[in-house]
Amino acid sequence: MAAVDVYEQKPVTDANHPLLALDNVICTPHIGYVTRDEYEVQFTDIFDQITAFAAGTPINVVNPEAKSPR
Repeated sequence: MAAVDVYEQKPVTDANHPLLALDNVICTPHIGYVTRDEYEVQFTDIFDQITAFAAGTPINVVNPEAKSPR
């Protein structure tokens, strides 16, 4: 048994791809894990970050030393 969401070449568009023919394999796109709740959390966080950046007070900055002064 296997579940696959990462492929050597993406997207898998060939209906004859060998993995798609296996009875013991589940193939999903790479975002197969995403739920509605997760999207809401992600987009709330993204919106908060954009709003903070627009206000001149960025949050969750990974490399603050690279931030250019305004």
